[in-house]
Amino acid sequence: MINKVTVEMMPIVLATGDPARVDEPIPAKFKEGDKVIVLEVNAPTHNRLPSYIKGKVGTVTFDHGVFVFPDTSAHRKGPKPQHVYTVTFTAQEVWGEAGHPSDRLYADIWDDYMRHA
Repeated sequence: MINKVTVEMMPIVLATGDPARVDEPIPAKFKEGDKVIVLEVNAPTHNRLPSYIKGKVGTVTFDHGVFVFPDTSAHRKGPKPQHVYTVTFTAQEVWGEAGHPSDRLYADIWDDYMRHA
């Protein structure tokens, strides 16, 4: 079944958004302070993983809860709910010597994009 947004639904969708947060008791794979490495996901299909953090090591700083996984949702393969975390990277980890030692980059990343470092 394909979900369609009708003209009548638009004022509600525009006012409230289309929430991707789901209320499912899925255990977190990571916790605050965990060192993680971002996987080298090179799928030819939709994903929300920025190329510049692939293979980089960061630290989980916040668990936002459980959300629909956009990779599967965009292709109508189901919501595949999982946790989304804020991960902090040093600028030097991401940009090498060009990164200032005190700068940080923050990215929100789904479970399927990471593993423990």
